Amino acid sequence: MDCSIIVPVHNEENNLKLLHKEINDSVGPLGIAYEVLYIDDGSEDNSLGILEEIVKRDQKVKVIQLARHFGQTEAMQSGIDAAKGDIIIFLDGDLQNDPRDIPALINKIKEGYDIASGWRKDRKDGFLLRKLPSFIANFLISRFTGVKLHDYGCTLKAYRKKAIKGIRLYSEMHRFIPVYAVRRGGSIIELPVSHRQRFSGKSNYNLMRTHKVILDFLTAEFITGYFNKPIYVFGTAGI
Repeated sequence: MDCSIIVPVHNEENNLKLLHKEINDSVGPLGIAYEVLYIDDGSEDNSLGILEEIVKRDQKVKVIQLARHFGQTEAMQSGIDAAKGDIIIFLDGDLQNDPRDIPALINKIKEGYDIASGWRKDRKDGFLLRKLPSFIANFLISRFTGVKLHDYGCTLKAYRKKAIKGIRLYSEMHRFIPVYAVRRGGSIIELPVSHRQRFSGKSNYNLMRTHKVILDFLTAEFITGYFNKPIYVFGTAGI
């Protein structure tokens, strides 16, 4: 299997049929073997029913149903665990990511990069509640990790599977996969990608998640920098 496309889904019933068509229209002409994994993250609408219809029509599709709403990170981890492709691509289920950007990401992986990271350069979100907090978070993460990206929050990213094999994700830590991969020796490139207005449904994002991102950033720093030598942290604090 060349490529696994992982799509976390939570209450996206009106977006899924169009999204799946766009994925096939974008990736099908590449002539590669690919699968599409939809992870139903405890949807309360008819998303699961629509996904089951898609599965019946398309043998490339697999649906993983989580027992309840765990969140995007757990959904992505479930997709990673089930993926068979050498390249893993993450894509939002709300149609704001454009599947037509997928071929460019795949090409960068084939060129030799381990991570091809999407950058929503012309982001279609509100400034105060979305763009400004995102800008601050991206600046701080880039500054303190040394992995400089404009857009850590963009779901649309492609990874060489071996670059993220063994990484376990929790809470909101899917944002920091590039940090983990680079610190394990992976190479990364950032590409501008399209960002569209939400077609249907409502965003699952709110500012209450900001403090979780900060705590997860500290956790990511500990895991990548001190997991094998925790005495450096606790010993210094003790002294």
